[in-house]
Amino acid sequence: MTGVRGIVFEEGAARDIERRLRADGYAVTVARERFAGEDDDEDHAWAVETDAPPAALELLLDVHDGWLDEETGAADPGAKQPVVPIALPDAPRRRHH
Repeated sequence: MTGVRGIVFEEGAARDIERRLRADGYAVTVARERFAGEDDDEDHAWAVETDAPPAALELLLDVHDGWLDEETGAADPGAKQPVVPIALPDAPRRRHH
């Protein structure tokens, strides 16, 4: 599913968000967040991914002390990043003897 992702620490919070978004007619998936390919997920947060508008998910995340995962869902992957010019010297380097 391509959409927005939210992260919460408790499974109950993730399931509450899932129920609310499904009741509003959005598709939702809930899974344990994996960090660096680790298999042990005991202390891992919960990821909620949905096709709901980011503002709708963010309001629910605020209630459950969660946050939007800006890297995957909220940003436009096709957007071009602005080009920042490098500051180059305007004169040759001087040697002091």
